[in-house]
Amino acid sequence: MNSLHDVWRARFTHYMGEVQKYLRFVFTGHLAIVIMFVLGAAGYKYSEWLKTASSDFPSILLATVILGIVLGISRPITLIRKPDEVYLLPLETKLPLYFSKALRYTFGSQIILVALLYIVTWPMLRQVAGLEPLTIFIGLVVALLLKWWNIYSEFSYRWAYKGHNVWMDRIVRMVCSFAMLFSVLNVQFIPMIVLILIIVSYPMSWKKKVQQTPFPYEHFVRLEENRMMGIYRFANYFTDVPNIHGSIRSRAWLDGVYKLIPYAKQNTQEYLIFRSFIRTDDHFFLWLRLTVISALAAAFVNIPIAIGVVVAALSFATAIQLKQALITSNDFRMDMLYPLPKNAREKAAVKIVRYTIIVQAIVVLLAGLGIPYFYVQGLIVLVVGELTLRLSK
Repeated sequence: MNSLHDVWRARFTHYMGEVQKYLRFVFTGHLAIVIMFVLGAAGYKYSEWLKTASSDFPSILLATVILGIVLGISRPITLIRKPDEVYLLPLETKLPLYFSKALRYTFGSQIILVALLYIVTWPMLRQVAGLEPLTIFIGLVVALLLKWWNIYSEFSYRWAYKGHNVWMDRIVRMVCSFAMLFSVLNVQFIPMIVLILIIVSYPMSWKKKVQQTPFPYEHFVRLEENRMMGIYRFANYFTDVPNIHGSIRSRAWLDGVYKLIPYAKQNTQEYLIFRSFIRTDDHFFLWLRLTVISALAAAFVNIPIAIGVVVAALSFATAIQLKQALITSNDFRMDMLYPLPKNAREKAAVKIVRYTIIVQAIVVLLAGLGIPYFYVQGLIVLVVGELTLRLSK
C-alpha cells in the first residue's frame, strides 16, 4: 500500500464483504415477508391516524425529539485495527486524509435512517401541524447538516478525550439538534441564530486539544472491535459465525420450568436438551425473538390474513431453526458415553421444539385477544409448527 487512500479502500472492501456475507443469512425470505406485512400494517394504521389526529397533537415536538435522539447517536466508523498503532505511525501527519474518507462513509451510511425517519414524519407535519412544504423541506436539509455536525463532533470529542464520558457529549448534541430542528420548523429566527452560534463553536472548543493530543489508537480500535462484534453477534442469531458462540446463562428465574421434564433415565435426552435450550443464548433468544414478533403482529395488525401469514412464517422459522440447532450440536456431552439409541437425540429435540411451539401459540393467542378470529392465529402456529417438525429432515 503506497497511500492511505489504498489502505482505506482495501479495508472498506473487506468490511463490506464481511457485512454482506453474514447479513444475507439475516434477511431471508420469511423475514422479508414479515417486514413487508409489518411495514404495510404500520403504514395503514399511520394513515388512518392522520385522518383523525387532532391539530393539538404535539407533532413537531414528537418529530424533533425522535430525530434529535437519532442525530445524537453518531458513532464514527474508522475501520482502525490493532496493528495500526505501529504501521500507521510513520503516516500520522497524513491521517486527516484517511479520516476524511472514514467520516464521509459514516455520514453516507447513517444519513439513510435520518432521511427515512424525516420522510415518515413529513405527512404528520403537513396534515397535523399544518406546516408549509417549504418549511418541512428546509427542516430536512437542516437535519442532514446536523447529522454531519454530530458525526464530526463525536469523532473530535473521542479524539480529544479518548472517549471518556462520551454520553455527556451525546446528550449535549441531542439537545442542540432537537432545539435547532424545533426552531426551524416553528420558524423562530432568534433561537435559530443563537443555536447556530452554539453549534459552530461547540466542536471548536476542543479543536486545540485535538491538535495537541496524539491519535488515541487504543480507544478507536476498541470502538471498532465492539462494533464488529455487535454485527457478528446479531448475525449469529441466524447463522453460525466462526469464533462467536452464544453465552451460557443459568436463568435461575426459569428453574421452575425444568419440572416439565422429570429427572429420570428414560428422559435423559429430553432433560439435557431442555436445559441446553433454556440456558443457551443462541437458542433461547431465537425462540424469544420470533415469539415476540409474532405476538406484536397479532396484537397490532388488524388484518387477519396478514396476521396469519406472519405467524405462519415465524412458526415455520421457529420449528426448523430450533430443530436443526438442537439436533446438530457438536459439543461433547456425557450422554455420548452411554449406549442410547441413535435417534434418541432427534426424537428428544423434536419433543422440546414441540413444547416451544405450543408456548408460542399460547402467547400469540393471548396477544390477539379482541381481534376477530383471534383463536385461528394460535391454531395456525400449532399446525405449521407441527407440519414443519414432521416433514423436515
